[in-house]
Amino acid sequence: MMIQTSELKKLEEVYGQSGNQIVLLYGRDNCQKEQLIKEFCKEKKFFYYRARQASEREQVLQMGQEVEAKYGIRLTRYSYDEFFNRIKSGDPTKLVVVIDEFQYIARKDVGFMNSILKLKAKKLYPGPVMIILTSSSLVWVEEDCREKYGEYLKKVDAAIRMEDATFLDVVRHFPEYGTSQAVQVYGIIGGVPGYLTRWNSKKSIKENVCRHILSPDGFLFHEAENYISIELRELSVYNTILAALASGNNKLNDLFLKTGFSRAKISVYMKNLMAFDVVEKVVSFDTGGWENTKKGVYRIANTYVNFWFRFVYPHLSDLYMMAPEEFYDTYIEKDLDDYMNRYFVKVCREYLTLLNRIGKLPIDIHRIGTWVGKKGNIDIVAQNSVRESIVGICNWSEPYMTRTAGEALLDNLKQAKISAKYLYMFSAQEFAEDLKQMAEEDKRFVLIDMKEL
Repeated sequence: MMIQTSELKKLEEVYGQSGNQIVLLYGRDNCQKEQLIKEFCKEKKFFYYRARQASEREQVLQMGQEVEAKYGIRLTRYSYDEFFNRIKSGDPTKLVVVIDEFQYIARKDVGFMNSILKLKAKKLYPGPVMIILTSSSLVWVEEDCREKYGEYLKKVDAAIRMEDATFLDVVRHFPEYGTSQAVQVYGIIGGVPGYLTRWNSKKSIKENVCRHILSPDGFLFHEAENYISIELRELSVYNTILAALASGNNKLNDLFLKTGFSRAKISVYMKNLMAFDVVEKVVSFDTGGWENTKKGVYRIANTYVNFWFRFVYPHLSDLYMMAPEEFYDTYIEKDLDDYMNRYFVKVCREYLTLLNRIGKLPIDIHRIGTWVGKKGNIDIVAQNSVRESIVGICNWSEPYMTRTAGEALLDNLKQAKISAKYLYMFSAQEFAEDLKQMAEEDKRFVLIDMKEL
């Protein structure tokens, strides 16, 4: 189990405040908010209700029965006002009221939200109360709920979005793995807590992929499509767009030519995928070299969805006909290093961000991003408040990072019109002697290998 300590700390801070509070706690499916709530409620007086996908009448009936069972009472009528009037802590301590997956109620019943506001305003329960409304629907919380309950949300004291684990969290979670293996896990399943807790670090990367992703009874076998279909309809359209993106068609015109869908249709569906954090638009760091910048580039943001559509979806027939090990050897092993380059860049960015946080960088970074050029890329661009820059490029798959890579970085800096004070060269492999010599001659270069990471 992975407990996100930062989110737990935020909940405790709100709990420690005087008066009544409403907290909105949300994250993607498998964010393990339930484990977080369980940990938070230890040694506290609380009432927890997990909402169902049910009719308004059935929902009220289920909650009423749980209130009766919890407090050993018999209700004379079933309503949210009555429920919140009868809950209690039994002493002066603050009562925690958790309504998990509250969207299943709020989507249909405005009366529920009215009762929540009454509860906060001490119109139903006199004692101090902390109300936690949780959801695993990003689209509901960040779009639909704001549209439907904009005025109600002004009464929310804290909105806490549960983020995926960082690479550092992954390293800590898998002490049996070396840094290289941790990077591979990060690039295959990302930092989703529910995925990480079921990954077995006593087994190799290949064994885990075969067991959990390529086996019909593996917990990730249907996960990519299931995750998309939680929030989005017309799975056939989304699958087609994602498959096109995963095969390298990363501009709207490329998607139009590949899928046969109209540009207007693609734009609408891409907007939905972006709202759900499945797809992202790659925006180059604002450097001034716009004439050399590649614009309108999209990519799959969700790590596991990206892995599935890159390696598995195109070979779905063989997935069912081959043994998992044979499928891995045939379709994944030879291209995995190339695929991992992007995630090694992400790890290196997190490394710089962490160093910056603890004051270990030569300049204080305020912004960090990437630059995508028509003829080349700069993996990392970071600037301080007076636009002094650190730039970096990252090598995962090449056996040696050479002087040629350093010269290419210098050329891309001219294309991007960036003047950098420090040039970070990250390599998961070795540094060639000619690059080491270049770093001796030009003190802006900083060479960082896997041991340093």
